[in-house]
Amino acid sequence: MFHGGGWFSFLMVDPNNRPKISLKLVGRVLAYARPYRSKILTVLGIILIATLLGLISPALFRQLIDVALPQRDTNRLNLIAVGIVIIPILTGGLAVLQRRLTAAIGEGVIYKLRVALYTHLQKMSLRFFTHVKPGELISRLNNDVVGAQSAINNTIVSIITNVITVIGTLAAMLSMEWRLTLLGLIVVPLFVLPAWIIGRKLRVLIRQQNEVNAQMNAMINETLNISGALLVKLFGRIPEEVDRFGDRAGKVRDLGIRRAVTGSLMFVSLGLISTVGVGIAYWVGGHLAIEGVFTVGLIVAFVLYLTQIYGPLQALANAPVEFASSLVSFERVFEIVDLPIEIAEKPDALDLKEVKGAVAFDHVTFYYDDPEAAKLSAVRRYPEVRAVFSLDDGGGKSAEGAAPSQARAKALEDVSFEIQPGQLVALVGASGAGKTSVTYLLPRLYDPSEGRVLLDGHDLRDLRLSTIAESIGMVTQESYLFHDTIKTNLLYARPTATEAELHEACRAANIHDFIMGLPDGYNTLVGERGYRMSGGERQRLAIARVILKNPRILVLDEATSHLDSQSEALIQAALERVMKGRTSLVIAHRLSTILAADLILVMDRGQIVERGTHDELLAHGGRYRTLYETQFKREHLAL
Repeated sequence: MFHGGGWFSFLMVDPNNRPKISLKLVGRVLAYARPYRSKILTVLGIILIATLLGLISPALFRQLIDVALPQRDTNRLNLIAVGIVIIPILTGGLAVLQRRLTAAIGEGVIYKLRVALYTHLQKMSLRFFTHVKPGELISRLNNDVVGAQSAINNTIVSIITNVITVIGTLAAMLSMEWRLTLLGLIVVPLFVLPAWIIGRKLRVLIRQQNEVNAQMNAMINETLNISGALLVKLFGRIPEEVDRFGDRAGKVRDLGIRRAVTGSLMFVSLGLISTVGVGIAYWVGGHLAIEGVFTVGLIVAFVLYLTQIYGPLQALANAPVEFASSLVSFERVFEIVDLPIEIAEKPDALDLKEVKGAVAFDHVTFYYDDPEAAKLSAVRRYPEVRAVFSLDDGGGKSAEGAAPSQARAKALEDVSFEIQPGQLVALVGASGAGKTSVTYLLPRLYDPSEGRVLLDGHDLRDLRLSTIAESIGMVTQESYLFHDTIKTNLLYARPTATEAELHEACRAANIHDFIMGLPDGYNTLVGERGYRMSGGERQRLAIARVILKNPRILVLDEATSHLDSQSEALIQAALERVMKGRTSLVIAHRLSTILAADLILVMDRGQIVERGTHDELLAHGGRYRTLYETQFKREHLAL
C-alpha cells in the first residue's frame, strides 16, 4: 500500500497543500448561516447546559465514595443513584434536540449553497459547458456540497462543543485540586505533534479524494448516458471502459484506505498519550491518597474529569487542520460560484415590449477558444496523451485536394449582414464554414469577440436575456428532448399553453396524428434524450415546441439528410408553415429553401464571400455556383 520512503514519506505533506484557514472564506461560510442566528444561539445554550450536566457526574461519584458509603447515608445514596440515572437521560434528550437544530441549520445552509451553485451554472455560457464534463459538475453539486454540509453539522459544532467542555471541565478540576490539574495537563503539548503532522496529511487526502471522485463521476456520466453507451457498444470498447473505470475506482479505494489508516494513526497516537496522562494522575494521586493527602473519591472524580477533558483537547489540538480540511468542500463549491458569467445581463438592460424582427451583424469576429473565458480544469480521458491540432490559416486544399480546408483560428471574421423583419435569409457553405457559429450568436449563446449583433437596432448585450429568449426560437439539427412525456417536453416552450394550442402547434408541425396514434398519446414517454422517437419525429416535436413558443425570429438548421423521404417532406412542410411571416435565419440544406430565400449568404472559412439571390449568385459564377453544382443541381433537376 505504501511505497518508497515508508511511513515517513507517507506522513510528509506537500508544503503547497498545507492547511490554511482564510478569514475571508470563513466569513463567507458564516454569511450563509446568518438567517439561522436564533437556532445557532439555541444550540450554543444546549451545548452549555449539556456541558454543565456532564460536570455533575464526577462530583456525584466523589460524594458516593467519600461521603455516602463511609457514613452509610442511604438517603444521600438514593439521591446520587437517581442523579446518575437522570443526568444521562437529560443529556441524551438535549443531544437529540441539538442534533435536530444543527441538522436544520446545516440542511438550510446547504440548500441555499446548492441552489446558488445550480443557479450560477445555469447562467454560465455555452462555452463553459464545452470545456467541462457534466460528471465534474455533478460531483461539485453532490459530493462537495455534502462535504460542506458535514463541515457545518459536525466540524463547527464539534469545535464549539469541545471549547465549552474544556473550559468548564478545566474550571471544575482547578477548583477541586490545582496541583493534580497541572500534573494531568503535562501531556497536553504531546497532542499537538501527531495532530499537526497527521492532520495535515488528512487534509491533502480529502482534497485528492474529492478530485478522484469527480473524475470517476465524470466517466460515469460520460459512458452511461445513452449516447456514450451506444458509442462504447458500437466500437466494442466495453473491456477498455471497464478497465478505465476500475482504475479510477481503484484510486478512490486506495485514497479511502489511506485516509482511514491515517485517521486511525491519529486516533491511536492521541489515545496512547491520553492513557499516559491518566496513568500519571492515578500514580501520583494514589501515592498521595495513601499518605492521606487526598481522598479516594477526589482521585476518582479527578480522573473522570481528566478523561472527560482529554477527548476535547485532542480534537482542539487538531481543530485548525480539521476545520481547514472541512473547508476544502466549500473551496471547491465557491470555485464555481466565483467563476465570472460571460453572458451577463447589464443592470440597466432594455426590455423590448414589441420586437419587429430586424437583425444585423456588424463586423462580427468570433473565437471559440477564449483564454479569458471561465473554465474549470478538465478531466482528461487519456491524461498521458497530448493532442496537438494545427490550424490552417491559409487557403490550402484538404488532403484529397477536393475543397479548401476550413481549419482556422477564427470561427467568424468580419461578418456583416442585415435581415429585414419577415425576411428569410439562407446560410450556405461547406461544413465548418461558420454557419452554426452565426446561428449561435443570434440568440446570444455566445458574445462576439469583436463587433456587434443587433436586434431592432439594439446591441444584444444591451437587452434583457428574457427579451432575447422570448423573441428568438431555435431548432437545431440534433433536437434534444427531456426524459419525460411528449406533453411536458412541448410545454417547456410555454407552460401556460392550453390543450387546444398544444394540438394546433403539433398539427402545424405534422406530428399530431402520429402522437394520437400512440397508446398513451401526449403522455407517452420519449426516453432519454428522446431516443424512443425516430430522428424525424424528434425534429417535428422540436418544431412543434418552437411553434408553441411563437417567437418573432426563427433560427433553423433544416438538415434532413439523415431522414427518410416521408419524414423529410413532413418536416419541410412544417418549416414552411413556421417560417411564414417571421424573420428567419436558416442553415439551408435544400434547394427549395434557398430558392425561397430573400437573401443567400455564402460562407467560407468564417467569412461571407458572396451574397444575393439564387439567380444572381449563379450568374456570378463563384463559390455558390460550385456548391450548386456539387450539392443542389441534382435536386434541381429532380424538380
